[in-house]
Amino acid sequence: AGSFQDAGVIQCAYNLNFPLHAVPASSAQCPAWSAFSVSSPAVVLETAEDRPEAVVVRLYEAHGSTVVTWLQTSLPVKEAMLCDLLERPAAQGRLPLEQQGMRLSFTPFRVLSVLLVLRR
Repeated sequence: AGSFQDAGVIQCAYNLNFPLHAVPASSAQCPAWSAFSVSSPAVVLETAEDRPEAVVVRLYEAHGSTVVTWLQTSLPVKEAMLCDLLERPAAQGRLPLEQQGMRLSFTPFRVLSVLLVLRR
């Protein structure tokens, strides 16, 4: 019912095409953990790629809207900056690290790449 945004079509498509795979593990209790979270359902975190002492995160706006979202991570980030699609840091692309994470602004269907430099 409603629009594709309200129905959660994008998340359902990801669940279908990239199903969660369960792996047998020990019976020891492990705390829940997530490397990343995004505060807006309109923004999809498409990929996170390892680099030496850094991670590049690629996100896009999927609802055709203008939105501000917060990217949060449990990784030890020392510095965050926007970069181009070739993963080169953008001039004036430094992102402040705030309590809520990193504030990102999207226009309809915009793709953003964020370079996260990690503490050792």
